[in-house]
Amino acid sequence: MQAVWMIASSFLFATMGVCVKYASQHFNSAELVFYRGVLGIFFMAAYARATGTSLRTSVPAMHAWRSVVGVVALSAWFYAIAHLPLATAMTLNYMSSVWIAAFLVGGSLMLGRPNKRGTSQGPLVLAILASFAGVVMLLRPAMDQNQTFAGIIGLLSGLGAAFAYMQVMAISRMGEPETRTVFYFAVGTAVAGALGMLVMGISPWHWQHALWLPPLGILASLGQLAMTKAYSMSSTSDGHGGTLMVANLQYSGIVFAALYSLILFGDNIPLMGWAGMALIIVSAIVATVLRANAAPNAPAEEH
Repeated sequence: MQAVWMIASSFLFATMGVCVKYASQHFNSAELVFYRGVLGIFFMAAYARATGTSLRTSVPAMHAWRSVVGVVALSAWFYAIAHLPLATAMTLNYMSSVWIAAFLVGGSLMLGRPNKRGTSQGPLVLAILASFAGVVMLLRPAMDQNQTFAGIIGLLSGLGAAFAYMQVMAISRMGEPETRTVFYFAVGTAVAGALGMLVMGISPWHWQHALWLPPLGILASLGQLAMTKAYSMSSTSDGHGGTLMVANLQYSGIVFAALYSLILFGDNIPLMGWAGMALIIVSAIVATVLRANAAPNAPAEEH
């Protein structure tokens, strides 16, 4: 059942990407970030009330920093979705697992600390290198279409998501429930979006265009809750193996995004782009497996 929850989560996040792509034709990135945050606040507040979860926190500074990092990653992701094929933008954002693996290897090398289990870092290094080779293949079509800047921003969205994930891990160790963490991220998103609107301005309001806005916060919150449900079920039933399966199933979001790209937007992704996408998925799964074996109790990643 946990597999169903994770696939549902991936589907919800990919569908949110569709709404972002349509809405970005009428609203700037700051507005999308703002509306995603505001709607998320109301949704998560209602969910916290329904589940009896207190929103009072003893670590506001940690939530604030997580929001700063997360908003940067979210803004970059929204920009990439608006200017790249949806499947490409989603794949680059899911590079967060590879970035985290790269941080672990880099930190180990810099500190001169071998792997705690005494095993070689070679397989993880190869997975990281393979993933970045896939990025080059995936972005080559974007370069040919003068979308290099958007591709770099999409790659940075995955980097920002990796930093946000590490902050979520730190918050989780403080005993904060995920509902509270998601709520305060929505608050930070709304504040950052409002500040961005002061600079970028407000787009003309038409109710037909505004119909794409409500799903942003709702789908994001539902996707996060479904992901949390998947991880909680796997940790209580199947242990480490179930958690690992759920972590890898999150990459089904790239498949959903690819289908949306073909069916809804008619995106023209050449064979090299698809091959790069496949290489990133495989190497990211390998990196996830190797990283999970080193830290089996790591919490879920957020999007």
